[in-house]
Amino acid sequence: MFGPISLLASELSAGRTTSRKLVETALARIADPKLEGSRAFMKVYSDAALAEADASDRLRALGVVRSPVEGIPISVKDLYDVCGDVTRAGSVALASDPPAKADATAVARLRAAGAVIVGRTVTVEFAFGGVGLNPHYGTPKNPYDRASGGRIPGGSSAGAAVSVADGMVAMGLGSDTRGSVRIPAGLCGIAGFKPTQRRIPRDGCFPLSYTLDSVGPLARSIGCCAVYDAILAADGAASSAAAPPALKPSSLRLLVPRASLLFADLQPAVSDAFERALDVLRAAGATLVEPPAAEVETVIARAHALYSGGGFAAPEAWQIHRARFAAQKHLYDPRVAVRIAPGEACSAADYVQLGFDRNLVIKGIEALMQGCDAMVLPTCAITAPTIAEADSSDAAYGALNLLLLRNTGLINIIDGCAATVPCNRLGEAPVGFMVAGLAMSDKHILSVAQGIEAAFAEALAVPL
Repeated sequence: MFGPISLLASELSAGRTTSRKLVETALARIADPKLEGSRAFMKVYSDAALAEADASDRLRALGVVRSPVEGIPISVKDLYDVCGDVTRAGSVALASDPPAKADATAVARLRAAGAVIVGRTVTVEFAFGGVGLNPHYGTPKNPYDRASGGRIPGGSSAGAAVSVADGMVAMGLGSDTRGSVRIPAGLCGIAGFKPTQRRIPRDGCFPLSYTLDSVGPLARSIGCCAVYDAILAADGAASSAAAPPALKPSSLRLLVPRASLLFADLQPAVSDAFERALDVLRAAGATLVEPPAAEVETVIARAHALYSGGGFAAPEAWQIHRARFAAQKHLYDPRVAVRIAPGEACSAADYVQLGFDRNLVIKGIEALMQGCDAMVLPTCAITAPTIAEADSSDAAYGALNLLLLRNTGLINIIDGCAATVPCNRLGEAPVGFMVAGLAMSDKHILSVAQGIEAAFAEALAVPL
């Protein structure tokens, strides 16, 4: 298992381990039949990763350490271009495409910081779904429960979450269009961060929605996510990339938006964990702000209405796929194809109207959050169901998918940023606690989330 980035960096600096040893550990865990490496990874770069690890160790011996993640193994979601490799986006329809001629910007920044990429991880086809199932390449089982057929990992960054939760890597690079970083992180019991979209370039990342896609890390802790986020966003020199300081809960004012569209149908395990987490924050001195229901209901209803009929994603995905659809629709996962197809019927006027309506929603959320440090809510309404339940019928899959995407999607619509941290007690099914903010409040939200994470670790015995 890989501990926090700060600990790994310290062990490397002190000579108690090497990059090669870390990569060998990663590769051994990926190959371990008791774990889910064969389903979490679509491709493993064994030889290249070992060569990069050796190069990192030689640089360290010469006194060159490019960043705090120097020599530490990571995974990359199969949406990102890796030079010389085909980006399949979890689909067989792209399998015969030419190899990428360059790394995606996010991948290039991680490489330049000294991170070692050990492989690319499975995603829901074209990242279009929150459940995590992939009928082409397999679905990795949730580490919480792998009995019988196992439980879903969440999506679309399914393999990224499992690669971190199974201790195969220290960070999984994911993407988030309506929750695709936070859903699998929440269901698998790890941390994840969705940044403000414009902070991290998406060049070389296969798109789902030009309006909503964002690039984000999944890792063991928010502190780890913050280090990688700083590198991905090129916030200052990579060598000085570090997590912002944690804010104590006693200094925080937290908005709890109890709208029915966010809090209805919570599974008891989720509701209990969330309310217990709020009690921990109250006891730690946090001020919880709960506006009148009528104030919250209106703006949240408007936000959710922007997803009806496919929202931004369906017409944007149709533009991306329409040429390929004509010749290769039979190769698509039917549960993905059915979500792309409605985009053909979206008129230009309706699409333009979405942008105006989105701006009104953003202003409404800004008003609700006035004077608050962050908004907090359950990451997902439920804990991970079994793969058999999710795959039992198209209707069951569709209902589950919408429920999983429900809360996280609010943050993409408002162009915000959000972290998820585990708030369940040790031994319970993973439950995510989402800490969200407005656009470009990323560093502040990471500081808030770190303080909340520390409070949960102490009071609930949630492992960091």
